[in-house]
Amino acid sequence: MSLLIRTCAVLALTFSLPLAAAPMHSQFLPPDELALRAETPDQQQLLQVTEYAVVAGSQRQSMQQPIPITSPLMIRLRGKSLNKGTTINQVVLNFDAESKSLKKPVFDDASKTLTLSYPMTQYRVIIDLLRNDTVYVQFLSYGNGHIWADLHTGAVKSQ
Repeated sequence: MSLLIRTCAVLALTFSLPLAAAPMHSQFLPPDELALRAETPDQQQLLQVTEYAVVAGSQRQSMQQPIPITSPLMIRLRGKSLNKGTTINQVVLNFDAESKSLKKPVFDDASKTLTLSYPMTQYRVIIDLLRNDTVYVQFLSYGNGHIWADLHTGAVKSQ
């Protein structure tokens, strides 16, 4: 009888390991055709957004000539962390209309802030998601240097 119990325990552990190692919201990740996410993530942050604020700034850096005036646009997200062992506090979405490439996603451990950059063309889509659906923010970093971050909704049934 104890051999049967041990065998069942080993099988249960074996089948549960891949599930435990996978990111919590892995079903929302695109196909990994280059096998960049083959390993277990070194770090995973998952936040369910409960509130957001839009910040449209204007700044003048008076020490430079000619004097540039910029108008940064950002959305600050707050919510509740969904995975154990993480304490993500907030997410800052920066929108850029001018750059040809965006900055990589960065999670700052000290402030517990995830910073993501999006092209300005994505602003309306993100605002619509925040207004109409439950939104999650996911951040994964891997030992090979690969970083994935996204905003996604939960599964929504079509009407």
